[in-house]
Amino acid sequence: MKPFAYLRVRSAEEAVRESTARPGAVFLGGGTNLVDLMKLGVTSPELLIDITRLPLDHVSDTPDGGLRIGATVRNSDLAAHPAVRARYPALSRALLSGASGQLRNTATTGGNLLQRTRCPYFQDTSKPCNKREPGSGCPARDSALRDLAVLGHSAQCVATHPSDLAVALCALDATVHLSGPDGARTVPAAGFHRLPGDTPDRDTEIRPGELITEVVLGPPPHGAASLYRKARDRASFAFALASVAAVLSVRDGRIDHAALAFGGLAHRPWRARTAEDLLRGAPATAQSFAQAVDAELAAARPLRENAFKVTLARNLAVDALAELATAR
Repeated sequence: MKPFAYLRVRSAEEAVRESTARPGAVFLGGGTNLVDLMKLGVTSPELLIDITRLPLDHVSDTPDGGLRIGATVRNSDLAAHPAVRARYPALSRALLSGASGQLRNTATTGGNLLQRTRCPYFQDTSKPCNKREPGSGCPARDSALRDLAVLGHSAQCVATHPSDLAVALCALDATVHLSGPDGARTVPAAGFHRLPGDTPDRDTEIRPGELITEVVLGPPPHGAASLYRKARDRASFAFALASVAAVLSVRDGRIDHAALAFGGLAHRPWRARTAEDLLRGAPATAQSFAQAVDAELAAARPLRENAFKVTLARNLAVDALAELATAR
């Protein structure tokens, strides 16, 4: 590990100011991903800005019935929060599906959104990787790896995003609140992460110096139920081969509201807009669910060893929607 400086800040304004002044600085929350990447030599920050003492560990109601979640709220605390369990069960289940209990006790909301891919070529500094070193190549494209992208990938990168939390936030129409040198702004969770295109080294829409301060959820749609499903190689402490977060409400046998997001399939959580458009107003039947999901996944471009992920994601989504249709 290379030498680095450490600074504990007392306000978000100080954190942003110090980060802006030091381009080699990164924010330190739980550190569950950052420290691993430092040990591997994937990243070598000049300065760690410790934000764990900032007043960003709140979970509170909004006036309209939504929820504010501070950036340093621990994953385990958020998953167990009564308001999350009652109003946003997909979020609670997504958090409990991620990592181990020990890691959930340390990992934070903001850090979870910023975690980087677990593609072995990205994590192995002896190998080329466009995400780690732009222009060096993407050997993963021709590999026998099973957990690569089937949607939205490019010639530059086929890695997948590892977060379970981000998939749930995407389906729940959350907004990510940022504080930066140009002031505060918000980004929809569904647009916070980027597809690789020609710049796979850019994971998110965060600008230099910006700090995630909180994530805000709107009130759940009237009569809607939500859930999160995850398929993985082992029962715990494994990243998704495919996952789905779904929100559904049914009125008089027809779909009144539908939101669907996939994990494990792309460089970012994949919001299934095509499927959602087909579902709204359609009868709440297995046939409607299958047709909508098939239309969404028609854009998939499987690689050498991962075509099974398309079928896996389809079955997860169709089963999830069918379960939600009878939930209330």
